[in-house]
Amino acid sequence: MEEKNNHVKFVDLFAGIGGLRLGFEKGFKELGFETECVLTSEIKESAVKVLKENFDHNKLVGDIREVETDEIPKFDFLLAGFPCQSFSAAGHQDGFADTRGTLFFEIERILREKQPYGFLLENVEGLVTHDRENKEDEIGNTLKIILNNLSLLGYNVNYEVLDAQNFGLPQSRKRVYIVGTKEGEVELENFPKKHSKLKKILERGLEVEDTEFNRKILENYSVEELHGKAIKDKRGGDNNIHSWDIELKGPVSDQQKKLLNELLKQRRRKKWAKKKGIKWMDGMPLTVEEISTFYPNLFTENIEDIDLKEMLDDLVEKGYLELEHPKKQVEVETKNGNIVKRRRPDKSLKKGYNIVTGKLSFEFTKILDPEGVAPTVVATDVHKLAVPDEDGLRELTLREGLRLFGYNDNFTMNVDKKEGFGLLGNTVPVPVVEAISDRLAGVYNGYLEEESDVVNKSSKVG
Repeated sequence: MEEKNNHVKFVDLFAGIGGLRLGFEKGFKELGFETECVLTSEIKESAVKVLKENFDHNKLVGDIREVETDEIPKFDFLLAGFPCQSFSAAGHQDGFADTRGTLFFEIERILREKQPYGFLLENVEGLVTHDRENKEDEIGNTLKIILNNLSLLGYNVNYEVLDAQNFGLPQSRKRVYIVGTKEGEVELENFPKKHSKLKKILERGLEVEDTEFNRKILENYSVEELHGKAIKDKRGGDNNIHSWDIELKGPVSDQQKKLLNELLKQRRRKKWAKKKGIKWMDGMPLTVEEISTFYPNLFTENIEDIDLKEMLDDLVEKGYLELEHPKKQVEVETKNGNIVKRRRPDKSLKKGYNIVTGKLSFEFTKILDPEGVAPTVVATDVHKLAVPDEDGLRELTLREGLRLFGYNDNFTMNVDKKEGFGLLGNTVPVPVVEAISDRLAGVYNGYLEEESDVVNKSSKVG
């Protein structure tokens, strides 16, 4: 009697540190499948080092573009957390752009020529609306191209944006997942929701940062008061701390604080752009004359005693404000010939006062709340997340970073911290992939059982 084949072979493209592989293997093994990765592709040296430390490899290659399709062993599933490059606008006349020259084309090429049973792809949430013609459209042209091209290859395709915090991880991380199968269809909605708090993955009693920035914050707030606070000058709100609140760049009078807090709001109002005759920008520099129209309303004391320009210039000297021209929107040609819109100073307009410091300029931009979840971990600013530890603040550890993605403590990452967080910023949340793979395995299991039944019936008839 013919038995179904429970040995599943897969390839892992743009593998990173192996998050897709881990989740896929867990999901399939729960249904009794044996899994074998027959090919792994990754070009980043530090990622390859981590892959070698944590996995056995039948075939580990670099750039998949340099691998001929006939060099790839036969497999059942393709996994790929593919980079999302801009798609060519050449095909817009037909409603679809050309995928040639992009890394997605490599996935297409391999699927077309190898014809495996299925695939699981992952990408940033922004892929869903990339190159959208109208704001009301559910998806943009880029995703339409991808879904259409995969369907043309003979797959039943489905996609969904899923958030890691609904799968038992204390991190808000939305990503789009695309699955396809030759037979059957994988449902990507109504997963059971599991939630977890950040404190469950945090290490305790580690060395905290002793810096001027931390000392200034802790002089003004207790560690408990800091939980969940953001530190940025260009936004307001009760949950935000500004540099002038802790006098980070020098003393600030009560009048100056009131002025800065009002300027923060006024600079975003569209009436100033209309008055200046330029397209609105989020954060318009305002002149002394413009500021003088609203600043008297801020004070109960005699405003004749307040020298507005002197107060503003003092804030410029200390670095809380800067004098700059408003920026107009202009069209700029990029190196590859594309025309894009950029902001450039309009020197025909008078300079005004503007908030100077962006959020990445501070040592920490967000203090994590142990009772909440972390924001999306990205490579560029993960070192700006502060962990409250005992009576101080410190950076996330790599181990905590790995836990935020669902990697267990047996997973090793022997790279320096900057490299490690760079890799984590591009990895996938393992429990999300496991949940999807569990359903993918269920559909595949049904397909194999049907195939087995057909073979058995044929043998009996014969």
